[in-house]
Amino acid sequence: QLQLVESGGGLVQPGGSLRLSCTASGVTLDYYAIGWFRQAPGKEREEMSCISSSGGWTNYADSVKGRFTISRDNAKNTVYLQMNSLKPEDTAVYYCAARRYSCTAWRYVPAYDYWGQGTQVTVSS
Repeated sequence: QLQLVESGGGLVQPGGSLRLSCTASGVTLDYYAIGWFRQAPGKEREEMSCISSSGGWTNYADSVKGRFTISRDNAKNTVYLQMNSLKPEDTAVYYCAARRYSCTAWRYVPAYDYWGQGTQVTVSS
């Protein structure tokens, strides 16, 4: 059974950076595409980015394009989300999720089979 654990969240000032990690246990991530989502209080879960199992395909929501970068290190069974130029509106709980191989329908929550428990990101001065 694939288990995902997010880490790296915290409190950061506007304009700052954080790097989130999504580490898998139980199963190798080699065959899984990984998506990042976030959910702010009172709002629906929102897609951020996805990376294919090989790492050769990535995509981003318009709201984070140019500021966030997704990457993976399959040797470490970990996917990263580098977040730069953070804004207060980026405040949310961030989740990673896994689905087999590709990022097909990556924007849709039901497309993913496994989810982590989330990590809080707060952007505030």
